[in-house]
Amino acid sequence: MTTQSRRCGRTMTTLFCWWGKGYTMTTQDALTVRTTVDLVPVDAGKDERNRLANFERWQAGAGLGWSNPDLARYRDDLLAGGKAASTVAAYLSTVRGRYRAIITDNVTRQVLFDQAAQVTDQDGEPLSASGRKAWVDETLTRLQNDIDPKRSAVKQVVRQDVPDSAHLRLTSEQASALLASPGVGTLAGLRDTAVITVLLCTGIREAELCGLEVGDLRQTLTGELALHVRQGKGCKERLIPYGALDWALAVVDKWMEAAAIETGPVFRGFYRGGQRLRPGRLSARAVGYILESYPVAVDGQLRHVRPHDCRRTYAKRMYDGGMELLAIQRNLGHSDQRTTLGYIGDLNAEARRAPAVYTFDLAELSKSPVQGVLVQ
Repeated sequence: MTTQSRRCGRTMTTLFCWWGKGYTMTTQDALTVRTTVDLVPVDAGKDERNRLANFERWQAGAGLGWSNPDLARYRDDLLAGGKAASTVAAYLSTVRGRYRAIITDNVTRQVLFDQAAQVTDQDGEPLSASGRKAWVDETLTRLQNDIDPKRSAVKQVVRQDVPDSAHLRLTSEQASALLASPGVGTLAGLRDTAVITVLLCTGIREAELCGLEVGDLRQTLTGELALHVRQGKGCKERLIPYGALDWALAVVDKWMEAAAIETGPVFRGFYRGGQRLRPGRLSARAVGYILESYPVAVDGQLRHVRPHDCRRTYAKRMYDGGMELLAIQRNLGHSDQRTTLGYIGDLNAEARRAPAVYTFDLAELSKSPVQGVLVQ
């Protein structure tokens, strides 16, 4: 869509050159239009809200309205600003997703149809009802074309192999050392031991751990004692059987007994001084701080363990222990098995070492009469 615009007080006159014809439309100021079709939905999550707000600010700075999403130019500006290709791809994906929702929303169609009432053809005549519908259809089609991923693709290096240093998967010995680090001689140490125990023995996310209620600890799945995650990522509910790791409950029970917790959140913070318990649940940030307090020796150096490292450790240890990949995927709450494989990291050098499936007598090389030749 090509446009020529000129400001007239609080209105904007725009010439649309479609199908070889000229259409003139006088609309409200761009700010009013954006409030009519909101790029940032009220129920947007934190990441989605930030990404869409960033795009909206960029659009305004570039002098573009909501109906002119120049994603290729936006991509180039993000990359020029130093953002990683993967981050840029995530930003663009969020914007495309929002525009797909906008395009398929009947409210959008009605907004555009109402705007079409202000459109006149090249002869200055208002559009007929069929003409307004055609104008709306063309606008939506062009919007759909504007957000086509091919128009704003981001070149990324696909990392098949990730260095060991990028993600931490503890060995059984390292995990046991982490479990023993807080000690159980103090109330804080007992809580931290229980936190680490649940993370390593169930593979749940830190936010899921913070959301645990006392009643979630002992549920059953086909007769097996299981942990209940009431609302995981993507609002998915799941049960995680403890299996041979049901001793984790003894650790958590000891913490709750010492802290006099009978109902409500399982894990809670302390008031200053570490003697009085807060009534509210522990925050995800606090879980990260707890783990940072107990570094583990890995390859001769101390490494700080993050909550997600415990999740990867669970996946790796369960896989090496013989648990089926599908079972690990369900316990972790992954929708895609490829994500689970990434957590397991089973495609390591040892697992990929080629077996001796061929034979060749190297002694034959010493019998070869071929000598070196000079390359011209």
